[in-house]
Amino acid sequence: MARGRSPRRSPWRGLVVPLVMLLLFGGIAGGSYVALQRYGSPAHAGSCVATGLGTSHRYSTERVANAALISAIAVDRGMPPRAASIALATAYQESQLRNIEHGDRDSLGLFQQRPSQGWGTEAEILDPIHSTNAFYDALEKVANYESGDINDVAQKVQRSGHPEAYRDHETEGRIYASALTGRSQANLVCTLDAATGTVSPDGVRSELARQFPRLTEAGSLRTTLESASSVSAGTPDGAGATALVVDTGDDEALGWAVANWAVARAAEDSVVQVEHAGRVWDRSARGEDATTWGSAEDAADGRVVILVSGG
Repeated sequence: MARGRSPRRSPWRGLVVPLVMLLLFGGIAGGSYVALQRYGSPAHAGSCVATGLGTSHRYSTERVANAALISAIAVDRGMPPRAASIALATAYQESQLRNIEHGDRDSLGLFQQRPSQGWGTEAEILDPIHSTNAFYDALEKVANYESGDINDVAQKVQRSGHPEAYRDHETEGRIYASALTGRSQANLVCTLDAATGTVSPDGVRSELARQFPRLTEAGSLRTTLESASSVSAGTPDGAGATALVVDTGDDEALGWAVANWAVARAAEDSVVQVEHAGRVWDRSARGEDATTWGSAEDAADGRVVILVSGG
């Protein structure tokens, strides 16, 4: 019996597996590129925790950097920590503490402010410093905001369609405001991947002046660049040779506000260590050591010492 002819093989059959593998690899690589562009390099990976009121809350580095800016502006304006608590609870409800370019109707930014309601132009609202100052301008017009119910005060500013929603974030707003205005001292801790490359402490200095302009201009925040070995109790591996030193005079709360602010900015500014008043936050700490600030000799005599990546 004659054997039947084998079916003719398609010329494309041998290319199917390589093509699938190529597309799969391309998808993974493309997704990784998009993720890096959207969320930053691996050096930005990590999270931060503030503790108080019998609990703790964890934020991404993006959120905690925005929380630090909101709190810094309250401190810079001479407003009480309560103002920062209200602003943080509001911004988390409105945008989850992200400076987003969309929202309900024409709402934008950290506080989902609307150009059509007089909060500013689109570009102004998407500038976190403008939008935060605009929020505080409106907040200061609310009678007894310092002692009023946080949710109710926030609603008077925002006029939201969900008037009770701010209450859900009151606790975390109060905890982060306490840390970032310096009231709870060595509170904020961040667990981050190692910083790489060499950066200048001038970047932190410029951002400090941008977020605390009044205090900087008034001389209440005075910054110098000094040898890290002369002002730090211990210089970690990978730190640069030059430290940014911030003198807040005898203002203890302001010193801690700046120290926690620097930790909150660590992912963005490649900060590797912050020292203040005998305490030290070390980016390289892991495990139990990463859950709190360590102890260190106060080599800078009460000033805040900020070290950035040096290689």
